[in-house]
Amino acid sequence: MARLSPEDRATKQRVPLLTSVVRRLRTRRAPVLPHEGPIGAEPKLGGRSGALRAAIFGANDGLVSNLSLIMGVAGAGVSNKLLILAGVAGLLAGAFSMAAGEYISVRVQREVFERLIHLEAHEIGSDAELERKELTELYERKGISPDLAARLSEELMRDPKLALETHAREELGLDPEGGLGSPWAAAGSSFTTFSVGAIVPLVPFWFASGSPAVIGSALLSLAALFGVGGGMSYLTGRNLVVSGLRMMLIGAAAAAITYGVGSLLNVGTGL
Repeated sequence: MARLSPEDRATKQRVPLLTSVVRRLRTRRAPVLPHEGPIGAEPKLGGRSGALRAAIFGANDGLVSNLSLIMGVAGAGVSNKLLILAGVAGLLAGAFSMAAGEYISVRVQREVFERLIHLEAHEIGSDAELERKELTELYERKGISPDLAARLSEELMRDPKLALETHAREELGLDPEGGLGSPWAAAGSSFTTFSVGAIVPLVPFWFASGSPAVIGSALLSLAALFGVGGGMSYLTGRNLVVSGLRMMLIGAAAAAITYGVGSLLNVGTGL
């Protein structure tokens, strides 16, 4: 402990809190037990950099937020030119905000995880025997017999790298080899998919105006939302129609509310 920096000592005091948060974030809501029978299509898993999650959120947010913005402005009775300006501004503001938010959140998460792994490495190097006993106790709590738990922990502790990986997974709930996340990948995918999603509601207004453009924007956006929701079923293994309808109905509700608010305001600038 004496060789730790003041910052590391402060972090070490918060390790139980930090690890409990990590485990809570990574734990399923309902336990899954071994069972027989069909499971349907096997879910397709993406990378662990955070880019897949950011891409899905980005596409959904781009569609819903810009559709809602455009419907709200359209409901207020403004001109086509002002509506397109608002849509482009919403696209740029949202894309940069999403990218910045994803970068910061994944960067901070990665720094916390790296600090926890650094402290674990220090503990293994400083008192390997104590860490071996902790690993034995962890396995015993999982239901492994004391003798086998002791042999497993002793064998794993022979290799410092394997010992660190095992402690990170079993004690901290982390994957030091690939589960820390890439902030740049998350930011880039979020920016790209948000931009693509936010363009969809704007397209009809480049070719038409008034009610036809509003109806076209709504229909095109709802179809895109259904497609994104249905595409998520490829990853989750859920029913395609149910996933698509769920996302489409959420987007429709948001757009209808903002259109109603815009209609109540009805500024009608004519710009």
